[in-house]
Amino acid sequence: MKRRERTRHLIELGGLVVKAGLVDLTDDDRATLYGAFLSIAVKLQGEERDNVLVLWKRRGKRAFDAIETSVS
Repeated sequence: MKRRERTRHLIELGGLVVKAGLVDLTDDDRATLYGAFLSIAVKLQGEERDNVLVLWKRRGKRAFDAIETSVS
């Protein structure tokens, strides 16, 4: 069961990468995507972590809300 949950979680995360347009914007270049994720990780290890998380969360919630609104 844990394996199935992990697989579902990974698929959902991949879906977010696609939904954000990153696959198209990077021409599906895995090295570029990985480099971008590493940059995000560095930013989250910095002093501005809390501010960045608040900003990103707010932006993500707005984007999800916009999708829900357009589907309804």
